[in-house]
Amino acid sequence: MIVRIMGEGQVELDDAHLAELNTLDDELLAAVESGDEEGFRRTLGALLDGVRQLGTPLPDDVLEPSGLILPAAEATLDEVRKMLHDEGLIPG
Repeated sequence: MIVRIMGEGQVELDDAHLAELNTLDDELLAAVESGDEEGFRRTLGALLDGVRQLGTPLPDDVLEPSGLILPAAEATLDEVRKMLHDEGLIPG
């Protein structure tokens, strides 16, 4: 799956890693719903770090359709709230 991190670029991520990242996504959803700014910052950072570590960056001159779009690290809690679905940022 191709994952876009807004403001950074695209990463190719094996679907096998989605379950692992979904745990962080669930924590992020809970932090956003409760308005926990500290938990939100920590969990968003961990989610983005996980995608970066588990995935392979695509070259900047390659543009593939993204199966998943994640917010930038500096996104606000309100910006991420608008991006969320019932299941969080990562479906499943």
